[in-house]
Parts: sequence; structure tokens; C-alpha cells
Amino acid sequence: MKMRANWKQLISAYRVLVLVITLLSAAPFVGAQDAGLAWSDLSRDQQRVLDQFADRWTSLTPEQQQRFSTGSNRWLQMDSEQRQQAKQRFDRWQQLSPEQRTRIREQFDVYRQMNPDQQQRVRENFRRFRALPPDRRDQLRQRWQQLTPEQRERLRRMTPEQRQRFQRMTPDQRRQMQDRRRPAHRDSRD
Repeated sequence: MKMRANWKQLISAYRVLVLVITLLSAAPFVGAQDAGLAWSDLSRDQQRVLDQFADRWTSLTPEQQQRFSTGSNRWLQMDSEQRQQAKQRFDRWQQLSPEQRTRIREQFDVYRQMNPDQQQRVRENFRRFRALPPDRRDQLRQRWQQLTPEQRERLRRMTPEQRQRFQRMTPDQRRQMQDRRRPAHRDSRD
């Protein structure tokens, strides 16, 4: 009987030992995920690009470290003209108010949730807009700002062909079209 009890204790101890060894062997992998990217794992060129972050690298989240690593790789792939353009975009970003940055981030999140066809349409519209003369872009911006949220949503849903037809309409034709779409409101006294 005593031998059986010792045998059970031995098996229990063995199971505990196997569990401890398993957990300890997995610990480096768990720690590696939480620890992020070590500064020494970056190439010398990446370290040079990210030099301003060297002192606080370990305080960055793993996601931030990965984004900086990826960004530094992209930077290193750019030619001098592309780098100059990137610097200008970064400077413009820095000049935005926190509210503007938040709005842009939210709009980008909406864009990322679009299906590929919708994203393509947004890119095409943006290219067409950028190709317009500055004064025409200003006119369109002003007109957009004057639209109600419902009108903006209708424009967003239009195909390019529908949008062109709409743009060729006179203001009176547009009003008539909108009036036809509005449900007739009856007097509540009827």
C-alpha cells in the first residue's frame, strides 16, 4: 500500500515537473513577444535613422517599435526626392491641430474598412481632384462644405457617371431633383 502511495506521489511530482519545464521553456517566447524588438536587432542604418529614439527605445510598445522598424526600412529604400517629399508631408502633419489629426486617423480607419473596389474609387477620385487647377479645387471644397450631411452621403454613393450628370446640372435642376426625392410633408392638422 505504502509503495502505491509513493508511486502516486512520484507520478504527481513528475506531472508537476513536466508542467514547470513546459512553462519555463515557453517563457522566452512569451517574453520575446512582450519585449518587442531589441535595439541591437536593428541594422546600423536603421539605428542611424532612429537615433533620436535610442534612449527611450525600451519604453516604446512592441507595436511602436515594429512600426518604427518598418518605417526606417521604407525610409532607407527611398531616393532623395522621395525623402524630401516625406519630410514635407511629416512637417504638414506636425502643423495640424490634434483635432485635425484625429479626424484624419478616423477617416483612414473608415478607408481601411472599405472593400477594395471602394478603396479604388476613393483613390481615383483623389487623383482626379489633385489634377484639377487649385482654384477649381477651392470651389469644390467650398461647395462640399455647404452641403448637408445627407447631400454629402448621396454624393458619396453616386457612381462617377451619376456624379458627372449631377455636375452638369444647373442649380435649378439640382433643386428640382432634390425636391422630387423629398417625401411630401403633410400638415399635421389634416
